[in-house]
Amino acid sequence: MKKTILVLTLLTLSLAASAQTTSTSYIEKFKDNAIRIMHQSGIPASIVLAVAMHESGSGTSLLAQQFNNQFGVKGSGMNILYTQKKKKRTPYKKYESVMDSFQDFARIMTERKQFSHLNQELKHYDYVGWAKGIQRSGYAASRKWASQVLGLIKKYQLNLLDENPADQPQLAATP
Repeated sequence: MKKTILVLTLLTLSLAASAQTTSTSYIEKFKDNAIRIMHQSGIPASIVLAVAMHESGSGTSLLAQQFNNQFGVKGSGMNILYTQKKKKRTPYKKYESVMDSFQDFARIMTERKQFSHLNQELKHYDYVGWAKGIQRSGYAASRKWASQVLGLIKKYQLNLLDENPADQPQLAATP
C-alpha cells in the first residue's frame, strides 16, 4: 500500500513538472508575439499568453497542434481535425501560424462589440480588469475562467511582460 502511494505521488510530481516545463517553453517561444500584439492592440501581453495557455493547454491541444488555433476560435467553414481514431469535420478556424491566431484573438477583442469596450476602458497593464472583463462579456461559460487565467499570470509572472509605466524607471526632470 505504501509503495503504491509512493509510486502515485512520484507520478503526480513527474506530470506536474512536465506540465510546468511545457508551459515555460510555451511562454519563451511566444512571449515576443504577445508583446507585439500588446503594442498593436492595447491588450496586455499577459492576457494574450495566459488565455492562449489556458485554452490550448500551452499548445498541446489538437486544435493548437493541427490548426495553430490557440484560443478555440470557431470560423464560418469546416476543417478536418485528425483524432487518434478518426478524422472529423469541425467548425474551428485554421491559422497559418500561432501569430495569426494571436492577431485574430486581438481582432476579436478590439472589434467585436461585446469586447471592444474593454480596450477603451482598460489600460494595457490592467490584466486583472481584462480577465474579469473578458469573462463578464461572455468569452467563456465557466465561472472560474478569469480566476484560472489570473492563476496562470500569477504562477508564471506574465504581468511582467505588460510594461506598466509605474514599474518603469523615470527620468529626472531637467532644471
